[in-house]
Amino acid sequence: MSILRNTLRNFWTRDSSILFGGFVLTVFLIIYIWRPLAEEYLKYVDWNGAWWRYMDWLLLGIFGFMSVTIIARANLKSDLLIIFVGVCGGLAIESWGTQTNLWHYYTAERPPLWIIPAWPIASLSIDRITRLLDWSLEQFKRPLKFILHPSSFFVAYWLIFASFLTLMLVFVAPTFDKSYTWLALILSILLILTPTDHRYALLTFIAGSGLGYYLELWGTTRECWTYYTYQTPPLFAVLAHGMAAVAFWRAGLMVRVVWGNLVKKLSAVRE
Repeated sequence: MSILRNTLRNFWTRDSSILFGGFVLTVFLIIYIWRPLAEEYLKYVDWNGAWWRYMDWLLLGIFGFMSVTIIARANLKSDLLIIFVGVCGGLAIESWGTQTNLWHYYTAERPPLWIIPAWPIASLSIDRITRLLDWSLEQFKRPLKFILHPSSFFVAYWLIFASFLTLMLVFVAPTFDKSYTWLALILSILLILTPTDHRYALLTFIAGSGLGYYLELWGTTRECWTYYTYQTPPLFAVLAHGMAAVAFWRAGLMVRVVWGNLVKKLSAVRE
């Protein structure tokens, strides 16, 4: 019992309650503010018959998974930064995609504000998945020391990210005349060429792509959003979630450094 109690205590922290409450509140606010969209969605459910056949179990599964992951070992000191970066980054990505017509939403908004909260929520979930992957690899560090050698991550990093960049160039080629696309390309190239930690960047990319697959599968098959290729979903869109996760992680590191230096300078001035 004591082991179970300690496990639950480590899993569910004081901040977990606050974070989960904020998550639920955000969902209810989205439903309330964009009530017509919610009502339209619920019209497809036959509540007088076999309603479970009409339920979107994929959406509920994604919702449940992210609910569990975001509360795991929650720490508001670091999570608030992830949320902030997720909101800013999500708004930038959605603006790029919808303004260049790489994808569009069924509401024709460019971008729709109701989709922005999904980015910080997904960022929190990806953070937890990445940390779990990193911890899991540490457990096998000795028996698999050859495979888990830093050089292995170095090689895998460049192979995977070079492949992603190639795929990105092909996918966004129709929008080379848009400044948004060039900014996205330049940022992606800079991030790939300046890795701070090959292993953690690779794990973040894998975690982001893994979660991104199910998010994209739901969104494209339900025609909530549609890519210009009409794929459900396109491979690039799935891997782009991994790249976005890496960008958000790196942005968070940069904000921490800038904020830390600013605090030191302010402390020096006061003294």
